[in-house]
Amino acid sequence: MGYTKTAMLMAAMTALFMGVGYLLGGGAGLLLAFAVAAGMNAYAYWNSDKAVLRMHNAQECNSQVHPDLQRMVHQLADDAGMPHPRVYVIDQDQPNAFATGRNPENAAVAATTGLLRRMSREEVAAVMAHELAHIRNYDTLIMTVTATFAGAISMLANFAMFFRGGRNQGAGGAIAAIAVMILAPLAAAVVQMAISRSREYEADRVGAEICGNPLWLASALEKIQGFASRIDYDKAEENPQTAHMFIINPLHVHKRDKLFSTHPNTENRIAALTRLAQENGIRPAMPARAQNPWG
Repeated sequence: MGYTKTAMLMAAMTALFMGVGYLLGGGAGLLLAFAVAAGMNAYAYWNSDKAVLRMHNAQECNSQVHPDLQRMVHQLADDAGMPHPRVYVIDQDQPNAFATGRNPENAAVAATTGLLRRMSREEVAAVMAHELAHIRNYDTLIMTVTATFAGAISMLANFAMFFRGGRNQGAGGAIAAIAVMILAPLAAAVVQMAISRSREYEADRVGAEICGNPLWLASALEKIQGFASRIDYDKAEENPQTAHMFIINPLHVHKRDKLFSTHPNTENRIAALTRLAQENGIRPAMPARAQNPWG
């Protein structure tokens, strides 16, 4: 299903690029847009995960860089019967995390340093389990490709600002103004159409199964939501098309941020996890925060 959705998304984005190319440059613009779209399709499938990690200045974990986090994620992957993903950290005070990659064999998870500082080990494990669930469900393929294409649509709007139509400069300017007004919200609409909010509920459920306690994840979501609403995440604000990849929406500074809201209500997610815990006979008590959980 993930591959089918991704193919449909790529086809739709190719058609959009060609339409905008024709609008801006006629037949020559259409051919150029087709060539660009074809290159982007190939790049997005094979390299979009690396591009997203670069956007957020993610650093890969190893024996010297947060080895505890890497061991934790690999143990969770073993428990879930999954290949080991690459593990990254992002030097960012806002607690958050995301997963990326085209399939479980070529996947990565990233956590901010704020998550490691502000959460207990149980809560961090639950968040990482949630991200592993996205990988196992093949959500990361369409999430990452969507981020790449949404960013490209925004770039088209910027390109249109500089477009001039030779003798028809006045008409070109009008087209550019219209394109700017339409394409930026369109980038957000593409994200919302391509990304189903139900994926978060399913990742919550599977993540709770992987880590062993739904209440660990419920506690983490509550804390992350509180911090994310008041701690700025500059890189996320610069690249709002990647917001849907995070466990909690990292955006809150600009009015446009609401356009990229693709997450279900956090309170509803917590309620669903609490019900799941009750069904499994787990007492509804949130875990206490560990002191200096990462040494």
